[in-house]
Amino acid sequence: MTVMDTTAGVTGIGGLIEVEVGAMAHGGHCVARHEGRVVFVRHAIPGERVKVSLTESDPGARFWRGDVVEVLRSSEFRRIHQWKLADSLRAHAAGRLPVGGAEFGHIVVHHQRRLKAQVFRDTVARIAGITLDPQVHFAGEEDEPTGQHWRTRTAFAVTPQGRIAMHAHRSSVLLPVRNMPLGVSALDALALWDWDLTGAARVDVATPASGSRPLVLVTPTPQTQADAAKLGRLRTRVRRAAADCGTEVSAALALPCSKRMAPVKIERIAGRTWVEETVEPTRVPARRFRVTGDGFWQVHQYAPATLVDAVLEDADPQPGQVIADLYGGAGLFSAFLADAVGEQGRVYSVEAARQASKDARRNLLGLPQAVVLNGPTDKVLGSWLSTPEAPAAEGGLEGVPVDTVVLDPPRSGAGRRAVERILALHPERIVYVSCDPASFARDLAWLREGGYEVERARVVDLFPDTHHLESVTLLRPVGAPRAG
Repeated sequence: MTVMDTTAGVTGIGGLIEVEVGAMAHGGHCVARHEGRVVFVRHAIPGERVKVSLTESDPGARFWRGDVVEVLRSSEFRRIHQWKLADSLRAHAAGRLPVGGAEFGHIVVHHQRRLKAQVFRDTVARIAGITLDPQVHFAGEEDEPTGQHWRTRTAFAVTPQGRIAMHAHRSSVLLPVRNMPLGVSALDALALWDWDLTGAARVDVATPASGSRPLVLVTPTPQTQADAAKLGRLRTRVRRAAADCGTEVSAALALPCSKRMAPVKIERIAGRTWVEETVEPTRVPARRFRVTGDGFWQVHQYAPATLVDAVLEDADPQPGQVIADLYGGAGLFSAFLADAVGEQGRVYSVEAARQASKDARRNLLGLPQAVVLNGPTDKVLGSWLSTPEAPAAEGGLEGVPVDTVVLDPPRSGAGRRAVERILALHPERIVYVSCDPASFARDLAWLREGGYEVERARVVDLFPDTHHLESVTLLRPVGAPRAG
């Protein structure tokens, strides 16, 4: 990688600049300035002075991007990055880019959390116009100070030579990997770096926290999927690798459908097409869940239990209540909420993904008070508002008001239409679980306009060594008595 002297001017990728590092911003970079221009700097810590190799530096751009390649004045919270491939300093010294996915690995874990709380506060203040002071938590009962070995869901790209790889940040560059320190130990046991995956585009791996059989889900390239012979050879290679890996593992192909919005077809190769997860909250008895293919599940091994505890505390479900669990996935929150409201109450588990709804129906068997509704959230909410007397057998509310709304939307948030329809239900509590502070802040502004205020906000570190964060926020109508 070519490095230019700053006195010659910075004209393209590889230019080297020296900056004072400012505050951490949403997205995993710090904000710095060079000759008046904003530069988003990754792998830095606020307060440091660093040299930055520019990765995006169009002269006409409003801002540039770059990676730290030398630390001139170090923060007291800097540590040696524990993953060599993700370490910007070592990567650039070797003439390559760092892999994405562990951009906070150079920061001691307790300071990572302080920075995430600050990003949450700043983002909510900027977008929603409200200052929150969130409680800060970590997943599980015992802290893991290294920030490693927590991830139960991992996705890899595949090189043309058939080896697993990861992308450099904001790049098509593939970097082969032979370890993934963020993953639980069961991931290393699979030794996926030794599998021949020629003809595959990506690999998704589910390694359940309970230690049950993992699932390796292989997505072929479009060219491989279109050629029966090539697809057959990939299938054979995956079957052999699964048999030879030395541990019990399931394997399957993920075959995208040509029809728009159609679900991915999961073809079993070995074992089964689903995994079993056991969730053990501290507040209530444990439950088991089935998750098919690459269906959504919280990636941190302790995240499901941690979030269930937080949601149950904020929702405070009581026997006989009616609760809407929006974006309910495989039924994680719905199952525990249904236990709490009992057979005299009702929980509506609303989910747009067809396979996730099928999983939810299996996971909620034996809970007649749990109703699974498959469809876009805003449409389900719209049907409740247009025909509130519709019978429960048809997904209706039977004229009964919704006491509490729990929502855990995708990274893009709920959106204005869904928020307006939630407001029209007039719930006594709204529990908003979010993985993106910007989309949450946007939705929060609309919820506040609709007459709700924040009673409690917490940031939960479910993604150590990365910039990602989870938040759980309880909202009540303005003037409602606060919980004791």
